[in-house]
Amino acid sequence: MTLIAILIATLAAGIGSVWAAALLMRMGLGGRHDGVGPQHLLSLAAGALLATAFMHLLPEAFESQAGAHDLFATLLVGVVFFFLLDKAELWHHGHEHSHAEPAAHDAHHDHHHGHAHHHGPLAGGWALLTGDSVHCFGDGILIASAFMADMRLGVIAAVSVMAHEVPHHMGDLVVLRQTSANRRMALLKVSLAGAVTALGGAVGYFLVGQLQDFLPYFLAVASSSFVYVALADLIPQLQKRLTARETIAQIAWLIAGMVVVTMVSGVAHSH
Repeated sequence: MTLIAILIATLAAGIGSVWAAALLMRMGLGGRHDGVGPQHLLSLAAGALLATAFMHLLPEAFESQAGAHDLFATLLVGVVFFFLLDKAELWHHGHEHSHAEPAAHDAHHDHHHGHAHHHGPLAGGWALLTGDSVHCFGDGILIASAFMADMRLGVIAAVSVMAHEVPHHMGDLVVLRQTSANRRMALLKVSLAGAVTALGGAVGYFLVGQLQDFLPYFLAVASSSFVYVALADLIPQLQKRLTARETIAQIAWLIAGMVVVTMVSGVAHSH
């Protein structure tokens, strides 16, 4: 039952986020027009990730028999690890820059600035899709870890991942549409990369199942991932000089992300 729930949730987060991104773009949302823009979606995602990490994953980890010192150490190591991972990818893609298509890079950078996973995609977008697949595989393991601790926690983690991946996949679709005239093919490629989330979920289910004693530490690592993405990736993109009205909207969407996670938690708990 838990494995089925993990597979459904990871598919919803992985592929659902791609289709949601495509739908928003088709509706003209998420662009630089009046209404819902990329800043709003990034604020929503940041709020959801922070609320999930600090209000759900970490409290669940600290309710275990694991020591607070060890869990905080795991959290710290996790944040440093994701920082180094970003550094490694920036260094790697910096060497691929000369092979990237300028138009595709500019479009992607415009919609998805700060996501180091995909800077400098190669022609055809295969480098982007490879990075996407690895990223989605990791998301699947994190979601599985949350489900193994508590079903409600797993649903919350899946919703938070989905919220983060929507603006992410909008940038991916922009790049692939620059490198291919076939929009449906671009959607199919990103959807296949998103489906790798389910593979990560299945691996995570069996991995965490064999290492139940380490579950609190898996949750701490998942928290470090969410906190790092929110604070090092999403929020820096929001630190722009804006009007008072735009700033209020940004904060409102950030709070909305936290409210969504709280509501999902309440609905999941009632069931």
